[in-house]
Amino acid sequence: MTKKEGILVVCTNRKAYHDYFILETFEAGLSLLGPEVKSVRQKEVSLEGAFVRAENGAAEILNMYVKPYKFNSLSEPDPTRPRTLLLNKREIRKLHAGAQIKGQTLVPLEIYFKRGWAKVKIALAKGKHLYDKRESLKKKDLNREMEKGFKNSIRF
Repeated sequence: MTKKEGILVVCTNRKAYHDYFILETFEAGLSLLGPEVKSVRQKEVSLEGAFVRAENGAAEILNMYVKPYKFNSLSEPDPTRPRTLLLNKREIRKLHAGAQIKGQTLVPLEIYFKRGWAKVKIALAKGKHLYDKRESLKKKDLNREMEKGFKNSIRF
């Protein structure tokens, strides 16, 4: 947790960076029930297979798994139920318009707590082709090799 900004990252969707070009990111509040917040704080959440849908003036995150809280005395909600995202109308319209363009989609990138509030970073993203994925892996390997070379060459 960084004390300067008060941000505690709970879950990241690392596969999204591999499968998509990130065009624009948004920060949205996450509407959760009480026991779900406790599960998210314990990092018992997964973004694997999750996606965002923006339509009819509202945005929802679908297929996000939140493990049921084991000390819950209330009725347990469905672990993969749709959860409302808290955004401005202008942002929802922008997300909806971006998702209508062919090849673009809305992807959740990470879940975190900012000043005690659950937030989701979502992105307007464009899917990568197989050759794009190979190219980004090559660049990553080259950068790693260069860093290794610089690290070994600088000796005092």
